Amino acid sequence: MKVLDINTWNRKAHFHHFSALSDPYFGVTIPFDVTNAYKISKKNGISFFGRYLHDCLKALNDIENFRYRIEEGKVVIYDVIHASATLMRDDNTFGFSFIDFDNDLRIFINHLESEKRRIQNSTDLYPTKNGLDCIHCSALPWLNFTGHKEPVSGEVESVPKVAFSQVTHENNRMVMNVSINVNHALVDGYHVGLFSKKFQHYLNL
Repeated sequence: MKVLDINTWNRKAHFHHFSALSDPYFGVTIPFDVTNAYKISKKNGISFFGRYLHDCLKALNDIENFRYRIEEGKVVIYDVIHASATLMRDDNTFGFSFIDFDNDLRIFINHLESEKRRIQNSTDLYPTKNGLDCIHCSALPWLNFTGHKEPVSGEVESVPKVAFSQVTHENNRMVMNVSINVNHALVDGYHVGLFSKKFQHYLNL
């Protein structure tokens, strides 16, 4: 982790403008073709959720702006971003997880399964490990949404918020809508566009 020099940043004016707003977040919902990712997951007996979450994190980690966080008025750049996902229990409540990212998909899924077991065997809402070096994300497989709004704390927030919809079938393809909300002080539409391209690229592999 290192601190970004705001005074020499080409987005200095943008940072100060959006940081002054009561809600600097903007969000979009993007359809992704998950056909190949789903088929390969089922063929190899691995979690589809784990597969697409891993692809999402790979795409976000590739783009520096998604690793920016605001801490004590400073912009810090994390080396790696992980996933804080909501994971369901059998009683239909959920717990917040912290899933360490690893470039190796199987290692990442092991981390995911470990967090699933921890949440299933506790009533804790928060994970034992936590921090800003993550994305906040949720899977909503019960509905196909075309828009989405995340809760806001009223405090200074800078963690991207991602939600994954139900998968639908369109023209023999499997499509999943993905909502992404980001702090405009750190991330612009251009960067969200890069994320979209990279995420689809990884899903296609």
